[in-house]
Amino acid sequence: MNILERLDARIRLNDEERMIVESVKVLAREQIAPRAAEYDRSSMFPRENIDALNALGLNAMFIPEEYGGAPLSFTCYAACVREISKACASTGIIWATNFHAIKPLIEYGNAGQKARLLPAIAAGGLAALAITEPGAGSDATGMKTSFREDGDEIVINGGKIFITNGDVADQYLLFGKWAGIDDPKRAISVLVVEKGAPGLTVLGTEHKMGTRASGTASLSFDSCRVPRANLLGEPGDGLAILFGSLNRSRPSVAAHALGIARAAFEDALAYINERKQSGRRIVEFQGIQFMVADLAAELALCESWLWRVAEMVDAGERDFGIEASMLKMRATDAAMRITTDAVQLFGGYGYCADYRVERLMRDAKITQIWEGTNQVHRQLIGRSFIEK
Repeated sequence: MNILERLDARIRLNDEERMIVESVKVLAREQIAPRAAEYDRSSMFPRENIDALNALGLNAMFIPEEYGGAPLSFTCYAACVREISKACASTGIIWATNFHAIKPLIEYGNAGQKARLLPAIAAGGLAALAITEPGAGSDATGMKTSFREDGDEIVINGGKIFITNGDVADQYLLFGKWAGIDDPKRAISVLVVEKGAPGLTVLGTEHKMGTRASGTASLSFDSCRVPRANLLGEPGDGLAILFGSLNRSRPSVAAHALGIARAAFEDALAYINERKQSGRRIVEFQGIQFMVADLAAELALCESWLWRVAEMVDAGERDFGIEASMLKMRATDAAMRITTDAVQLFGGYGYCADYRVERLMRDAKITQIWEGTNQVHRQLIGRSFIEK
């Protein structure tokens, strides 16, 4: 048993959770992974994969029981994200985005909103988190999408870009600014837009370097109307809701990145243990062993921190934003390095689409960019040491 296998054996899961993770591993290995290359080539939505995840009832693991769910620990959720992403990074993003978008509704929504909206997600519905705009990425205060109250409705005008699941979502958790509040931070508010809302248009999807089977959409809101009952909290509560949700979605992004990294590392190990040069297996050369040692150490340390942060979430801690930033930053940087070095270890074959390390390297890049660029996370971490 190598160091990574020993780490996996120590993940704190109860018996039910361990059975679920094992079921996900089997599904990922036998059904999701074999389809990943074709979905990447075609950029088609991986419906078979999502249906298979729904057949296991996986959306239910983050929905409260009273709304049709069967909640499990964040640690279990993160382990599932890693295993799904290891098999197909696009499918991992699609499923994890349901959690990113719905968790704020669970945390901050009222009983009526939860009863009306959550059962559809528990039953396998798809959700999207809509924040980014052409002029507002890591700085959410720059968003221009507006919310205007009109009787019992809210009128939405504006647009969003780079929205994961935006082309297939049943529900959108949408951030915008409340008309009449001048302060750009205090104006940010959040509401749920349901599929088919009048004035909501999917303009198209991006043609991307990686995670090509996961739709990344541009959305338009042209006098789009939703019930005022879809507003989470009060006008101006959006920034606090946003920060609270990101503290949980960033560890999820780390789990996604580490699934990609683990796949690349394992593929590289199998190759260098088999491939020979000058009569010796590649793994027997000292320079290669040094590369493997560096990659294994980085992967083990990042995964250890993932499970530590997951324990903080499960313990109900609230103040772990810096820990989440550190995890997201280092795990995603590690994924990019490990996938790049895996391509190097494969030599010319690694540059060819016949081997999945080529795809994994493309898939890894986005993890350094979304949910806050790693430059922003470095700034957040460094700023935390300024003495007040």
